[in-house]
Amino acid sequence: MYFFEKHGIDEKQTFNYTILENNSFPLHFHRAYEIILVESGEMLIKIEETQYELKAGEAVFVFPNQLHELVTVNQSVCKLLIFSPEMVGQFYTSYKRSVPKNNKLPISFDVNDAHLDTVFAQKSMLYKFCDTLIKSTDFEGITLSSKRKIIQNILLYVDSHYSRECTLKRVAHTLQYDYAYLSKLFYQYTNLTFTEYLNRYRITQATYYLESTEFTIKEIAHSCGYNNMRTFNRNFRHYKASSPSDYRKNL
Repeated sequence: MYFFEKHGIDEKQTFNYTILENNSFPLHFHRAYEIILVESGEMLIKIEETQYELKAGEAVFVFPNQLHELVTVNQSVCKLLIFSPEMVGQFYTSYKRSVPKNNKLPISFDVNDAHLDTVFAQKSMLYKFCDTLIKSTDFEGITLSSKRKIIQNILLYVDSHYSRECTLKRVAHTLQYDYAYLSKLFYQYTNLTFTEYLNRYRITQATYYLESTEFTIKEIAHSCGYNNMRTFNRNFRHYKASSPSDYRKNL
């Protein structure tokens, strides 16, 4: 499972630091906080209804359960920190019913994993981010519309069912909503049809497996919901401008 989705789901102190190159990830949410710091290039980060353009030295601070999407513009290298609310317990207690009015923040201090070898060092750095955010923006109360909750439930369904048959008709049946209504609502929130989103999600998962496992390409295709290799190869090439085998060779 791709590390974005499940990180921070347990009420434990968890911390993940990684560097991503030329990475994009479709709309999602999770219980953990997430900080995305661009090292080079440009990224577009959509958080709820707001889109942020990030260049080198800029970051966004994503709160728990905020819908967000990552898109690389041409080229990007970013540092990604995903951590459970328990890592910044005092901050979480103070702001757990709020979200930033502006998630974007400038970073004036170094973020280096060589200095993050203990939980105390990790917490020290995370609280620096919290302090920077508090000083740079106001906060507002969380409001979740019924439509927003429906979108969350659709994304949860995809997360749980992308590896097998997954259609909007099945989602509509499970959530007990009209198919046409869900189709229109999903497009309004994502600017994608459900099928387009599902294919992006599956191919994103496939790239992770290609990068981090020794599974065969056929095994990866099957684990990402593709029973037809021709369809898998076509969709992979569409989103990654490369065949799966060439993508793995060039890692």
